[in-house]
Amino acid sequence: MRYSSVTFTSRGIQEWQKDLLIASLGEIGFDTFEDKEDGFSAYIPSANFDVQALETLLLADTNGFDVHYVVEELKDENWNKLWESNFSPIIVGDKCYVRATFHEDRPDMPYQIIIDPKMSFGTGHHQTTSLMLSYILEGDFEDKDVLDMGCGTGILAILAIKRGAKCAYAVDYDEICVASVEENKVLNNIGQITSSLGSKEQLDGLQFDVILANINRNILLDQFDQYALCSRPSCVLYISGFYKQEDLAILKAKAESVGYRFENDKELDNWCAAKFIKI
Repeated sequence: MRYSSVTFTSRGIQEWQKDLLIASLGEIGFDTFEDKEDGFSAYIPSANFDVQALETLLLADTNGFDVHYVVEELKDENWNKLWESNFSPIIVGDKCYVRATFHEDRPDMPYQIIIDPKMSFGTGHHQTTSLMLSYILEGDFEDKDVLDMGCGTGILAILAIKRGAKCAYAVDYDEICVASVEENKVLNNIGQITSSLGSKEQLDGLQFDVILANINRNILLDQFDQYALCSRPSCVLYISGFYKQEDLAILKAKAESVGYRFENDKELDNWCAAKFIKI
C-alpha cells in the first residue's frame, strides 16, 4: 500500500491546538503521526488522500494560528520501520506494561500487553489510551461482557480480558484496526475477543456490563443513545478522546439524558476520561 505524508509547520500553535488538529486529521483518514522539530508529519494511504477535505479541515480548525504543509508520496517500501522506530514500551499505573514483540519481556509486571505496532491507533502512548488503561486497572471486570468501541489495536479489550472479563466485543470502522485486533489477541494468547468492522449498527440487540469508548466528542455524542440501549442495569461506561474544559460538561449532559450517572473523571495534559453508571 502506498502512503502519502503531509508535513505541517506552524508558528504560535499551542500543544493542545496541535492535539486537536491531529484528532481532526484522524477523522479524515490519517492514521499515523510523527513529531518533527518544528511541527509534525501525518501519514495516509495515498488512495484516501483528499486535498479538498484537508483544506476544509484547516479552514475550520486553525483559528488563531497559521499552518503550512507539504505533501509527499512515499516510496513503496516497508515504511512500518518508521512506526516501529517511534514505538517505545510504556508502563501504566506501575501494573501494566505495554510493549511490541521486539521489546524486552517483563514477566515481573502484573499485566503485560504485546501490541504489534502497525498503522492503527491505541498503542498506549496517547494520553486518552493511558487514561482508559488506568480506569481498567481500577475497575471490576470479573466475568463481565465488555464492549470496546473504536477499538484501534484492541489494547483496552485485551487488558479487560486479562482483568477477568468473560468476553470482549471490539468494534472499529477501520479494516487495519480490525486486522490488528485479530493479530494482537493471538500475540497475547487471548481467544475471548470478537472483532467487528463497522460502527454503532454492529451493536443492535447486544447487551454489555462494561462499555469502553475511546473515540472523540462528536462520535460519543452520536453514539450515546445506542450505548444506553446496549447497557445492562448498572453497566459501567468509560469514555475518553476529548478535552476536559471544552467537552466534559457537554458529554455529561448527554449521558445523563439517556440514563447514566456521572461518577468521576481523570485528566492528563487536558485530555480527559470519564466514568458513568447506567441507572
